[in-house]
Amino acid sequence: MDWKKRKELIEVKDLLAQTAIGKRPADMVIQNGRLVNVYTKEILDGMDIAITEGRIAFIGNADHTIGTDTKVIEAADKFLVPGLLDGHMHVESTMLSVTEFSKAALVKGTTGIFMDPHEIANVFGMEGVKLMHDEGGKLPLKVFTTIPSCVPATLDLEDAGASLGVENIKEGLTWERTAGLGEVMNFPGVVYGDSLMSGEISATLAAGKTVTGHFPSTEERMLQAYMAAGVTSDHETVAKEDGLAKLRAGMHLMIREGSAWQDVKEVIKVVTEDGVNTENISLVTDDVYPQTLVEKGHLNHVVRRAIEEGVDPVEAISMATISPARYFHMEKDIGSLAPGKCADILIMEDLKDMVPSTVICDGEVVVENGAITIDFPQFDYPAHIKDSVRLKRKLTPEDFRLKSKYQKENTKVNVIKAIENSARTVKMEAELSVVEGIIKPDIEQDIIRLACIERHKGSGEISNAFVHGFQLKKGAVASTVAHDSHNLIVMGTNEEDMAFAANSIAEIRGGMIVVEDGKIIGKIPMPIAGLMSDKPLEQVVEEARGLEEAWKQLGCSLHAPFMTFSLIALPVIPEIRITNRGLANVNEFSLIDIEI
Repeated sequence: MDWKKRKELIEVKDLLAQTAIGKRPADMVIQNGRLVNVYTKEILDGMDIAITEGRIAFIGNADHTIGTDTKVIEAADKFLVPGLLDGHMHVESTMLSVTEFSKAALVKGTTGIFMDPHEIANVFGMEGVKLMHDEGGKLPLKVFTTIPSCVPATLDLEDAGASLGVENIKEGLTWERTAGLGEVMNFPGVVYGDSLMSGEISATLAAGKTVTGHFPSTEERMLQAYMAAGVTSDHETVAKEDGLAKLRAGMHLMIREGSAWQDVKEVIKVVTEDGVNTENISLVTDDVYPQTLVEKGHLNHVVRRAIEEGVDPVEAISMATISPARYFHMEKDIGSLAPGKCADILIMEDLKDMVPSTVICDGEVVVENGAITIDFPQFDYPAHIKDSVRLKRKLTPEDFRLKSKYQKENTKVNVIKAIENSARTVKMEAELSVVEGIIKPDIEQDIIRLACIERHKGSGEISNAFVHGFQLKKGAVASTVAHDSHNLIVMGTNEEDMAFAANSIAEIRGGMIVVEDGKIIGKIPMPIAGLMSDKPLEQVVEEARGLEEAWKQLGCSLHAPFMTFSLIALPVIPEIRITNRGLANVNEFSLIDIEI
């Protein structure tokens, strides 16, 4: 069965008032806690919370609200913290279904997320978005959706499985629990009046919803034009100075700490060094892998990181609760512990550790002693959603051999340089040998083959290039998680393993795979759109750990290498990428030759 239907404030306000005044017993009372007040930024000792119909009725000495049937929880001087809210994330990046992700997130204290399902949108369009949105509506975790804005991410450089237009955005904005427009990555299009971007933003503003942003530029005029056009936030800030400039301009700054992109250490200095007001700052995860969820946590890990960098714990909690609630205009329901709010409450012993012992959602205990205490509904995706890897034919080693245009023994080529723990790449040049007309990789220079295969429509289109920075000494890796169009990407030291990896990933209906000498040594099957597993959290975590070890076996020592690899085909973040159409220079927004 689905999670109980949440009561709107208008439905229960009179009952809450009766409980607060003492005329109606509370359903639940939490006694003797230390309340974290995100309004006054203080901790109030000896506080009770009385709950009626899933909402908070009274805070203080709540003895007068306890009746014979009232459930009483003794907090014993533990901290009472508002449920954490992740203001920007992609559930698909966790490799889990929304249901399985919610189990992991709730245990860590996340009670609400604002997800941007633009990964599945690039494969199945609005159908995929609606499926994830509907799945989220059946859970104790509050799942709000921002409708993807840039599908595909670019029109001229790659081919996705679907596209969204203004009418699609208008449709999504009418759904219950839609919070706004997903990250607007095409910021040049916004600034220079692209009709699609303008139409999407106008539709969102007309609906009274929030327009979230994605702004990796540092150009002041571009920033202010972007904001003037209606976009109000950014999560791509990696330098303190840029964060300060955005805050001074009035932009909502989202500071990100995911599995690979770890920006808290630098960007939080706007608080610890510059002392800015934190009301316009949120802490977010963006992209988190399953083992990070289990080993480090979800949003509680980001809060912990801010505290470790010197932020006051209550201030850090505020940036993960009331700040995102206000940004999305939902503070009347979530983001704080106050009368009338949803009873989403964490009970924890230590604010610096940020590990809840008890998690309460809408007045019901869902986590006790770190374990889920309720049953979750089953959500089944249609069969065609689990059959999205469509190759024209079986691939062969010859498909990954790049011919030289010139009759020379050596040739100079453009190479994608990957950067550890960064979404960005650098364009570099290298000289490679040519044998019988084929450009050869050079493992000594750490330059290996890279390919992108269109996998949505079975067109047979394949592009080949070279990449530096992954340190592979043998074997090959492949993935259908390839932001944002999610074609099939393959990287390897030899063409035979590359072909085997590509064909094998088609057989398991998508996911990530590592092969060596024609054998699979690590894999995570992800049949849901080629992006998410349909297996339980614990199994996916074990598969992810095995995949990580397999990468190491091939020689790669990078942190979270498959996340860096999954972005190697994203032609909206500088500097150079591969797509199914070829090698893309993101700075020039054009396809370029491999050979120079």
